[in-house]
Parts: sequence; structure tokens; C-alpha cells
Amino acid sequence: MNVIQRAVAIGLGAALLQALMLIAFAWPATNIAPRDLPLAVAGPQAAMVEARLAGQSPGAFELTTLPDEAAAREALGDREVYGAIITGNGAPRMLVASGASPAVAQQLTQIGQQMSGSPAAPVEDVVPADPDDPRGAGFGAMALPLVMAGIAGGVLLTLLVPSAAGRIAGVVTFGIAGGLLSMLVTQTWLSIVPGPYLGLSLVAGLVSFAVAGTVAGLATVIGRAGIGIAALAMLLIGNPFSAATSAPELLPQPWGTVGQLLPPGAAASLLRSVAFFDGAGGQGPLLVLAAWAVLAVVLLGIGVLRDSRRREPEPSEPESIPVPA
Repeated sequence: MNVIQRAVAIGLGAALLQALMLIAFAWPATNIAPRDLPLAVAGPQAAMVEARLAGQSPGAFELTTLPDEAAAREALGDREVYGAIITGNGAPRMLVASGASPAVAQQLTQIGQQMSGSPAAPVEDVVPADPDDPRGAGFGAMALPLVMAGIAGGVLLTLLVPSAAGRIAGVVTFGIAGGLLSMLVTQTWLSIVPGPYLGLSLVAGLVSFAVAGTVAGLATVIGRAGIGIAALAMLLIGNPFSAATSAPELLPQPWGTVGQLLPPGAAASLLRSVAFFDGAGGQGPLLVLAAWAVLAVVLLGIGVLRDSRRREPEPSEPESIPVPA
């Protein structure tokens, strides 16, 4: 293949990648709708409300019947549901938790107002989003820099640090410093995420370690092609399906679920759990991030073993002693 043919092939490949990225980012955004969204119904008219919701929006909600309002509030606080409809004592009332997803809270607010009739019953936000970021735009925008910085860190370590042991040291340093600094900026200057600083820093650091370690680890084991594989997985699939600005149940399936198995989606869910719900509902995302971190350690560990074998001197053959005639 000559230079012109190679240039044309690269141009066509870049155009195909551009088309795939447009599909990956635009398709989920244009197909936002509830799909088995967890919703609680409580009170004496719960069965009637469930039948109405099932008839109006089949497949939109995964309904759970609870005995009373106290149980509904507890379910919201534990991240078991995104909202709750309370019946009895007048028109149905809606409880929401915008801390779990402002986009879902907005949709449930509209449903609650429609069900309560006129005048519309007030909607109560049981777990509100940060007052400086009520729509969640800042929170959603925070996920992409964390992932891109992790990719950049992994690429730089691959290109500038020749040994696998050195890359491990760099990834650990990046995870600790990146987590502390990113949350310092987010909570002080931007003020868009409440919650415990150290807890959120640990989450951000785990994300940084998992992403950078996976990039550097794949590159260590399979060469520089690993950079492209890891970067495309994190950006082309992980980021648009992370549900950082919406919720996994609002995305086309199974992609909403797939997104939660990659670091960007798990990071967004775990940060929400720690920031707004005292860690409730964060076990699954934590296990996902821990699994990616373990994968990074294993890949880099393979590189350390390879490096040690290369440094071992090959055994020299014993010199033959001439036998006198």
C-alpha cells in the first residue's frame, strides 16, 4: 500500500468512526423514555393507580406496591425507586428524588400533576439535587472529563514510561491525586456535588485508576492497539450510555444496562449514591469499578512479569575444557 492509498484508507476509517460516534451520542439522546422505571404506589387506591398507569404507558414503569407513605419515603431514600405516588386523603400526590435523576424527577412531576387533576397537587422532592445544579447539567458534564482524563493519563503513561512497574506507580499516583483534586474543584469552585469530600474523592480516584489502568494495561499486554480499544470502549460506548444526565431506565435497552457495566456509567451511579443517598444503592456500581480496577492490575502485573523475564540473564553455556592428547 503506497502513501496515497494509506491516506485514503485512514480518511475513510476516520469518517466511519465519526458516523459511529454521531450514532452513539445522538441516538440515546433522541430516544429518552421510561422503560421499566422503578416507581412505587402506596395507599388505599394503589391498585387503581397501577391499572391506570399500566393502561396509559405499558412497559414504562416497574410498579411496586407499598403499604403507606413512610415505606415509600424509605424506598426513595434507599434508591429502590425513582418516585412514589401516594393515594388516599384526596387527590394522588407524587414524591420524587431529583438527586437520583433530575430528568426522571421532571417526567414524574408532569405525571403527578396530570393524575392529581386541577388544581394540581404539589410534588414533593424527597431527595433534592444540589441547589446550585438543580437540572443536573453540571453533574452530567462532570462524568466526561473524568473519563477523558483517565484515558489521557493511560496514554501518557504508555508512551512515556517504558516499564510496567513504572506505569503502575503512575496509575496509583494519578488515582489518588486525581480523585482529591477533581472533587476539590467540584465541591468548592463549581459547588455542584454535595456529600462527603473524602468519600467522593475515593470514588473519583477509583474511576481514574480503573480507566487509566485499563488503557495502560491493555497497551502493555497487546501493544499500542490496546490504547484504541480501551479508548473506544470508554468513549464510544461507555460515555453516551452512562446515563449521567438521565437514568439507565430512560435509555434504549439493553444499552442502558450495558452502560452501567462500564466505568463511566458505574461512576455516575456511584457518585450519585454517595453524594445524595449516603451510599445507598451503590454496591453494584462499586463492584463494577472494582472489577475494572482489578483487570487493570492484572494486565499491568502481566507486564511486570514480562519485564522481569527480559531482565533475567540467559544462562551461558559452560566452557569446554580441552582434554590433553
